[in-house]
Amino acid sequence: MVADNESGKSVMSEVRTSSGMFLEKKQDEVVARIEERIAAWTFLPPENGESIQILHYQNGEKYEPHYDYFHDKNNQALGGHRIATVLMYLSNIGKGGETIFPEAEGKLAQHKDDTWSDCAKNGYAVKPVKGDALLFFSLHPDATTDSDSLHGSCPVIEGQKWSATKWIHVRSFDISAKQGASADGCEDENVLCPQWAAVGECAKNPNYMVGTNEAPGFCRKSCNVCVQ
Repeated sequence: MVADNESGKSVMSEVRTSSGMFLEKKQDEVVARIEERIAAWTFLPPENGESIQILHYQNGEKYEPHYDYFHDKNNQALGGHRIATVLMYLSNIGKGGETIFPEAEGKLAQHKDDTWSDCAKNGYAVKPVKGDALLFFSLHPDATTDSDSLHGSCPVIEGQKWSATKWIHVRSFDISAKQGASADGCEDENVLCPQWAAVGECAKNPNYMVGTNEAPGFCRKSCNVCVQ
């Protein structure tokens, strides 16, 4: 699913063919420690970040070049634009799967041999290496959008690609997501909840959607688990 440029709703698209799921914020000590390290690295507060998304790319799967900032007003209202993205590589890969920046400075100067895919030769590229993390910004220091932040994931040729993404907004995403929640906590806390529920995420990703004994989920209304 990707965000529609006009409505902001989550829609099916061949632009992105990977599969993914969200972790809960601070769901355990490991996740909390990663989030703290990201906040220290980016100089952006933890509450400005979305939940970490885990992505899985199998043979031939890719994500066409796109921007992480938003074109629609609905998503911009949730914490403002995404200002920064952290990509964490969770696996090594035989060939392909590079993160590519087609408009980045230095794209012509970067030397590439036969270990790079043909896709990666169309811009500045970063190979996925387990344990590495990539940070880039989607906005200029004056908060205007940066068209040079166009990026994508090249098709996987050999192996499987696992990664984790952390999107960070210009304002608190926690406050924006919780605006309008009812007193019993049974309102959706993300505008994309109905779309996620419609494609089965309540069952596929219950910790995030419905919640656990320790913390309520973010899409309880759409998952029909509210107490009547």
